[in-house]
Amino acid sequence: MSREHVDFHFDPMCPFAYQTSLWIRNVRDELGVTVGWRFFSLEEVNRFDGKKHPWERQWSYGWSLMRIGALLRRQDMDLLDAWYAAVGRELHVAGGKPHDPEVARRLLGELGLAAELLDEALADGTTHDEVRADHQRVADAGGFGVPTLFFPDGQCLFGPVLVDPPSGQDAVLLWNVVAGMAELPHVYELQRPKAPADRALIAERLQPYLSGRDWVSVDRGQVIDLGSAT
Repeated sequence: MSREHVDFHFDPMCPFAYQTSLWIRNVRDELGVTVGWRFFSLEEVNRFDGKKHPWERQWSYGWSLMRIGALLRRQDMDLLDAWYAAVGRELHVAGGKPHDPEVARRLLGELGLAAELLDEALADGTTHDEVRADHQRVADAGGFGVPTLFFPDGQCLFGPVLVDPPSGQDAVLLWNVVAGMAELPHVYELQRPKAPADRALIAERLQPYLSGRDWVSVDRGQVIDLGSAT
């Protein structure tokens, strides 16, 4: 199986996907792996009956940020890479609110991009289609959350779920474990139980996200409902 490329599906609001994105960027730096950034909506997968789909709202937290990302990806995957990194730092490191449209405009400006790209993305209905197509790819594979990885041969894996993502040779070691699992298509799950100390560590590392979010997370096993704007 080729290990030279991986598609990384993310929701920018997900703290675990953000941590894993730091790891996969380190793998990219160490090994030259190319990363295709793709979308997945926790707002949609955790939508309750009677609640609007994220594409039915004028503004919807993670979904709208991904629509901006879709517009940027049409120009260059590196722009989406930079956008996701900026949004992630704002929420998951600084405890800010990138899901506030005015903060999103500021982040675009800090990347040297026009703040009006937000309005352009929201005015272009086809950005809904791109986010929805990426989301459906994961759903069709039986996926349920992020991070989700796709390898060139079609293998799909959920995870790895990380706090304190490894770097350097430790990042490469984890990459070899993950890519090695993808070579064994009938190995379905490998999970480390979380002791109280593990849960305390996770809560500590997620404190910026907990400060920045404007929604209540719903724990459904390994899926977090990130809520939506109304």
